[in-house]
Amino acid sequence: MSAGPSSTAAPAPSRRLILLLSVACGVAVADIYFPQAISPLIADDLRVSPESAAVVVTCAQLGYAAGIFLLVPLGDRLRHRGLVTTLLMVTCAGLVLAGTATSLPVLAVAGALVGLTTVVPQILIPMAAGLTAPERRGAVTGTLLSGLIGGILLARTFSGTLGEWLGWRAPYLVAAGLVLVLGLALAAALPATTPSTDQPYPALLAASLRLLRTEPLLRRSALYQVLVFAAFSAAWTALALYLTGPAYHLGTPVVGVLALVGAASMFATPIAGRRTDRRGPDAVNLVCMVAAVAAGALLLTGRLGGAVGLAGLGAGMLLLDVAVQCGQVANQARILALRPEARARLNTAYMTCAFLGGSAGSWLGVRAYSAFGWNGVCGLVVLLSGLALLRHLLRARTEAPPRAGAGAPRTSSRPAAETTDRVPRRTG
Repeated sequence: MSAGPSSTAAPAPSRRLILLLSVACGVAVADIYFPQAISPLIADDLRVSPESAAVVVTCAQLGYAAGIFLLVPLGDRLRHRGLVTTLLMVTCAGLVLAGTATSLPVLAVAGALVGLTTVVPQILIPMAAGLTAPERRGAVTGTLLSGLIGGILLARTFSGTLGEWLGWRAPYLVAAGLVLVLGLALAAALPATTPSTDQPYPALLAASLRLLRTEPLLRRSALYQVLVFAAFSAAWTALALYLTGPAYHLGTPVVGVLALVGAASMFATPIAGRRTDRRGPDAVNLVCMVAAVAAGALLLTGRLGGAVGLAGLGAGMLLLDVAVQCGQVANQARILALRPEARARLNTAYMTCAFLGGSAGSWLGVRAYSAFGWNGVCGLVVLLSGLALLRHLLRARTEAPPRAGAGAPRTSSRPAAETTDRVPRRTG
């Protein structure tokens, strides 16, 4: 793996730039989440079943996973400004195609295209990490992820409300306009960065797979996120079906309003970043996994119906949101410290696995809801989160804790790297 010039040749990001990058992460990631709230509207308009309309969500997430694998490695190979601007312009075109689609297959293909190219957050986060001092990396990552979370949460509120007023096409077309504005802003504001490698494209793709094979900490982080994010996606995809179905008979705006309760996770991720900087990612992961299991149990109170049931669903989804997003901070802080010259490729391997897990979770959530109702969805959340927790506890029992007073842990690809829960303080 060649180590060419580093992107750290660019000046450290200002607070204003970090804020813009945080907003960019939120706007970009919203494009793959807002269909979750409007899938019942899509089903009614295109005359398909709600389960079939939910395929749009799965296709968007599969496209996102493919985009992470195929396009994010270019963040190590190309200058960020040109790459990010180009991807956003293609995303804009895909959103317009989706907003004008007249059949479910066309909409699914357009959603996959949007997912493929709206991977900008996964390019911006490693870029910001490369421009930031190691002792602040967790905090900056947490700030960008708080913007990303805001996009996820507001996406459902935005699409559910706007879709109810103007139809399901309106969210796609409005999102296209927002992405266009964002692309122009980033074209003007992004610093001039230097690629960290001159490897040809096939070698970049192979490097991501090789890193997944050779870096134990990367594999462990990816497994954690695959399982917990699958639980998250299962719950949110099934929630729209549950609230608009016979149990509650509510409209899609309620799905969006319920999503707003997760806004607290926007404030939790910077805290998780600071905790990760001080105590290491494993301590944060443990809390998040326990919270995810508890969230699955709490979501069962949705069976009570009425205001009590809605309150239980809101509390459960809030806890699940916080668990997933704070766990993401810990996982990314861990992997982005492994090899400074390959941050985009490390993030590629990690996020590809995560969104494959999310896609599987969406599919499993619909199947669990169809077969076993809301109880089945809650059981699925507990099962997936519990598997992540079990893996983490087994790691804690089989790995020796860091010695008191030990220096910065090794970041090599050898198995000994599994023996620490601390993010290395020296990464170059």
